[in-house]
Amino acid sequence: MKILIPPSEGKANIKKPMDIKFGDTNFEYIDDVKMVIRLLSLIGNNEIRSIYGTSQEKAEIFHRQNQDALNSRVCHAIDRYTGVVYDHIDWATLPEHARNYMDEHIRIFSGLFGLVTPKTLIPNYKLKMNVHSIQYFWKPRLTEILKKEDLVIDLLPQVHRKSYIKKDVNVVEVEFLILNKKLGKKVTAGHYGKAVKGEFIRFIALNKINTIDAFSGFSYEGFEWDGESFLKEVDE
Repeated sequence: MKILIPPSEGKANIKKPMDIKFGDTNFEYIDDVKMVIRLLSLIGNNEIRSIYGTSQEKAEIFHRQNQDALNSRVCHAIDRYTGVVYDHIDWATLPEHARNYMDEHIRIFSGLFGLVTPKTLIPNYKLKMNVHSIQYFWKPRLTEILKKEDLVIDLLPQVHRKSYIKKDVNVVEVEFLILNKKLGKKVTAGHYGKAVKGEFIRFIALNKINTIDAFSGFSYEGFEWDGESFLKEVDE
């Protein structure tokens, strides 16, 4: 079983990274990363602002950073990613058995690296999966990897779900929803759902969950498993 989770848009700028360059690690998909870097090298300077969604100055910094990934020093992916989901996973307080479970079962989607585990060594970077057709580069590769799994639990946002072919994978997509009882309408939990997602990932790791039926043991701030999604009911 593999559990797919999103990266964070922001990345921690580690003050003291490991004294090893990414190109010298044993990353399984290093040849694919080299191909992505070559694709990035074809982007003209006048295009990069729209690619990175920032000012021209910042875009040029991010672009150089991505292109120099092989020569950049690294840290564990779980330390690189930041934000609400990762704050609620709270890796630093997880016992060793839960960390090992996560590294075996959790896969983080990445525009530059494809799939990484929490303990994968990665440099600082910024590249969304849905820019410059990167998801189409990764789609056949990620599909081939995931179709080998007996079960895939997808906790990804919709934009990342376009990076593999669902019909070729035994996948269960898990949503975090809010039911407005007054309107009788379900909506996505949005930003608040990120906290629930992080807590759910932590629950899975602590309890070494390996079946969907076991999801019913998790609840957080009113979110409960209804057999298809984690649902919170509100009056209005």
